[in-house]
Amino acid sequence: MLQLVGSLLTSFFLFSPFHTISIFRFKVSKMTSRKGSKNYIEKICLVGATGQIGSHIAKELLSTQKFQVTALTRPESTSTFPEGILVKKIDYKDQSALVEALKGQDALIITLAGNAEPDHEEKLIKAAAEANVPWVVPNEWGPDSDNEALAKDSILAQAKQKIRRYIESCGKSSWMCLVCGFWYTFSLTGGSSRFGFDIPNRTMTFYDDGRTKINTSTLEQCGRALARLLSLKIHPDNENYHGPTLSQFRNKPVYISSFLVSQEDMFQSVLLATGTTEQSWMIKYQDVKERYQEGMEEWQKGNMEGMYKLLYSRVFYPNGGGNYEESRGLQNDVLDLPKENLHETTRAAIRDAGL
Repeated sequence: MLQLVGSLLTSFFLFSPFHTISIFRFKVSKMTSRKGSKNYIEKICLVGATGQIGSHIAKELLSTQKFQVTALTRPESTSTFPEGILVKKIDYKDQSALVEALKGQDALIITLAGNAEPDHEEKLIKAAAEANVPWVVPNEWGPDSDNEALAKDSILAQAKQKIRRYIESCGKSSWMCLVCGFWYTFSLTGGSSRFGFDIPNRTMTFYDDGRTKINTSTLEQCGRALARLLSLKIHPDNENYHGPTLSQFRNKPVYISSFLVSQEDMFQSVLLATGTTEQSWMIKYQDVKERYQEGMEEWQKGNMEGMYKLLYSRVFYPNGGGNYEESRGLQNDVLDLPKENLHETTRAAIRDAGL
């Protein structure tokens, strides 16, 4: 836990979602590192290193050449990992083995597929606490879970809030998470239940008039953001340092984005990428709240496409939290994230999806 000691900071607030505010008071002292302590994260354990988001995180962590990256995987896994990653095969049902694998790690990053066992993440968090891992990045990648109305309507956001509180209740680890909106390429080419595009059949469904803007991010931008966040000093090492530190983001979401766009913006980009015109598409319009209710009813009947429909339509509510750039601001500049080109990204997404 040496990473969490060092310089003592003035009072700061730890916001527990929706209903509690816990205040931790520290004695003010010189903002210098305690002799012998580390002021950087060095060892990172990554769960899901070959997955959709995990692979991009692994790539960016390795590219910094600052971290020793360990990937946890099941004994039966046949996944191939990038060169430079230490691989530990572990039975996730063996809690003592999990704790042993996490000892000495400075951070745990959890990326899990949607079909992972329900208690998988909590087991990892508990093991991290028992192993005294100072930082945990939970499996939270998406819209703004701190938006109370959005979280209430979004079935997944409430679960993410519960995980944050669980990390805090264990009393050993601090969390950080990326608010990145829905992944752009995954959502654009994933079918009409997401951003409204059925590209193979040239059909487009606009929510309301299609002009509500939301924040969305590429997988690459998410990987870069997390790698640069974890590269920051943990705390200021002297009174003259005024740059960003990891401690600024303790138990807080980090807001990033690739694009602030509407469905209409995306559609125009798709037309360029496909070399088509509006006349060659079947265009539909649907009230966004009606679509949300439709998705909810479908999901309750066991239709998973209904879940996508309700989650995606909800972020397109006017002033409904999808545009968090306006209400929260972004940490893009703090993390020195590059500006991406919407049309190039759209073209690559359609090409890679074979559409």
